Amino acid sequence: MSSKNADAPPRRRTWSIARRLTVLYCLSAFVLLSLASGFLYWGLKNNLAEEDHELLGDMVNVIRFILRERPDDLSALREEVEWESAARRYAKYYTRILDRSNQVIMVTSGMDELVPASQFPTPLPLPESEPLRQSLEWNSPGGRTLLLASAYGQLGTNAPQGRVIQIALDVTPETAILADYRAKLGLVLLLGLAVSAAAGVWIARQGLRPLDEITRATQLVTASQLNERIGQSPWPAELSVLAMEFDRMLGRLQDSFTRLSQFSADLAHELRNPINNLMGEAEVALSRSRSPDEYRDVLESNLEELHHLARMIDSLLFIARADHAQTRLELKPLEARGEIQAVLDFHEAEAAEHEVQLSGHGDATIHADPTLLRRALSNLISNALAHTPVGGNIRVSAEKLPDGGVNLSVADDGKGIPPEHLPRVFDRFYRVDPARSRHATGTGLGLAIVKSIAELHGGSASVESQPTKGSVVTMRFPPARKGGK
Repeated sequence: MSSKNADAPPRRRTWSIARRLTVLYCLSAFVLLSLASGFLYWGLKNNLAEEDHELLGDMVNVIRFILRERPDDLSALREEVEWESAARRYAKYYTRILDRSNQVIMVTSGMDELVPASQFPTPLPLPESEPLRQSLEWNSPGGRTLLLASAYGQLGTNAPQGRVIQIALDVTPETAILADYRAKLGLVLLLGLAVSAAAGVWIARQGLRPLDEITRATQLVTASQLNERIGQSPWPAELSVLAMEFDRMLGRLQDSFTRLSQFSADLAHELRNPINNLMGEAEVALSRSRSPDEYRDVLESNLEELHHLARMIDSLLFIARADHAQTRLELKPLEARGEIQAVLDFHEAEAAEHEVQLSGHGDATIHADPTLLRRALSNLISNALAHTPVGGNIRVSAEKLPDGGVNLSVADDGKGIPPEHLPRVFDRFYRVDPARSRHATGTGLGLAIVKSIAELHGGSASVESQPTKGSVVTMRFPPARKGGK
């Protein structure tokens, strides 16, 4: 193992989408169940506490009534204090009555052992019409839970002295009910969490099943089977766009692979001819002794083929750099008329040799790289000269567009291009002639370079042609960028 691989940080494991969805579903279910359980428990506890306070208030009011209306009837008071509580099976309570000096007057049997008087809260001087709202929960040493309350009671209607009423309500059963309720809520919460986890796994798998189908469809795509498509199945709305864009991407890849294969075949064909020529001439020259002039002729012929190879390689390198945006542009405002005339002057001798008339017109300012602009124009004119008959005309024009861009066109009245070949004339090495005959000095990359130069400037290249009437190749240059030259 290399040191580079050894020093590489370990790849962090990530959770699958199904696991994430399951965990999020479980968390949301746990939160909802917890909130619901907590609300139910809170409601039950408050209801029980409300009932206990109402019961304590009723008992205090009964004893207050007896003390106020029947202060001398000790039997009625004893019945309420000593016997009423003993007769209850549920909601058992204990009562203690003291005078102002805290001397016990009457007490429920067993209350002194259960809860001493000192544990009760301070009596509240509440009016008898106001309900009792304050109490103290206390756990006895014997493990019972009591709700303690105390209040003042008036002895007679006119007597100034009063009594202190202490009542202890046994809420142990309610505490047990609440504990049992908490346990059941906890069990429900755990079961709900387990069911939610199982449901989350099932829902996640069902929801992600279309992704599995897309995965299986993409696994069929290979370099030799780029015609496979995901198809227009009724995918979910979130995946339909993905499937459509993936099919479009496969279409672009298939087209790119097709073009690459064609380019490789064309490149092999273009390189084979000059290399075979070089090898053949060298073998013939070496087959027997020759004169210096004959060797010179072979070297000159080889040099011509080598120049052709050099031009081809230079063109391919330029296109490769243009495809990867590695060509640096020096944009300048250029007068189209002057640039056109400069290129026409360069090709004037060649046009005169072919007896072709060159002309240029149009006034516009093009924001372009001057070297690349002249190279594109030169390629277009050279291509037009190769396909324009004797006595023909080549017209170069510049047209300013409403948006500020410029159309630069080269038109000839040659034999034209059949319609079926128009979509591919800018492909590298593409030949309209099935026999792949090439111009003596051409590389078959002229129009491909023109298209690359136009796209480097943010523009485009197009061609219009009619058989026997000629062709028009147009480069569109966009308007100058804001802040640019």
